[in-house]
Amino acid sequence: MPKIELTAGTIDYADTGGDGPVLVFTHGFPMNESQWRKVLPLLPGYRCVLPTLPLGGHRQPMRPDADLSQRGQALILAEFLDRLDLTDVTLVMNDWGGAQFIVSEGKAHRIGRLVMVACEAFDNFPPPPVKPLVALVSVPGGAWLLTKLMRTKFFRHNRHTYGVLSKRGIPDEILDDWFAPSARDKHIRRDLAKFGTSAPRRPVLLNWSKHLRQFDRPALIVWATEDRMMPREHGHRLAELLPHGRLVEIRDSWTLIPEDQPEKLADAMLDFLADTGAIPVPVDPPTRTTPEPGIPRSAD
Repeated sequence: MPKIELTAGTIDYADTGGDGPVLVFTHGFPMNESQWRKVLPLLPGYRCVLPTLPLGGHRQPMRPDADLSQRGQALILAEFLDRLDLTDVTLVMNDWGGAQFIVSEGKAHRIGRLVMVACEAFDNFPPPPVKPLVALVSVPGGAWLLTKLMRTKFFRHNRHTYGVLSKRGIPDEILDDWFAPSARDKHIRRDLAKFGTSAPRRPVLLNWSKHLRQFDRPALIVWATEDRMMPREHGHRLAELLPHGRLVEIRDSWTLIPEDQPEKLADAMLDFLADTGAIPVPVDPPTRTTPEPGIPRSAD
């Protein structure tokens, strides 16, 4: 996996490459690029770039003085786009909503479209089910204790703890990958705690949210009707706040729509991208090495 050195430290990123329009995907806490593993194959003809931001699932610790607050993470993302010289980007976020602060920080010049998928918004930083974890990591040794909880089935799959994210359930091998960095490295636990306790007070969050009115480019809001983390009304409010916002609601899913309903999410994104001029490049079909059922083999 490629890496890039930024002011805050070194981060990994995945890049499917190609000449198609660029989609940049952010992830949740503490997750990584595999959050989107079900969606990427459904987006042929696009270049998909997935930075692993320092939200606790990152693989290299950041510099001790790095700003890993909500604002700091948005600036890290903006620097990442600058360093890769990505333009007319469609910025896609799910769960963690801090990527939107790239707008309030005046760094949205590389963003051509926003796709906000069941994510934190307004004053919902962090959502109520996450607040006990924030309280835990705010005390000495709390981040270490959290890594111990992450190993238990109760924490991973209970619908009142981490299991609240996905109605279908997240496979243990994926959770192992997300939780491993903080379990093995105290410096990553330090980063996790810095980010986890960084949400500003409600008036600041609401003031930052107001800046979305200034985003005069297309925006797609995709919300889960059964979400227990992200209030359904927030999807409607975002669609009204953004000058060119449109709302799509998806049933039978919780917060991690890429996990629960990847096909429906990809369909909504493809319609939005096509309607707003982000046309995928043609993709050659795979070379067939064996005949499909019902198709006779040509005679020699």
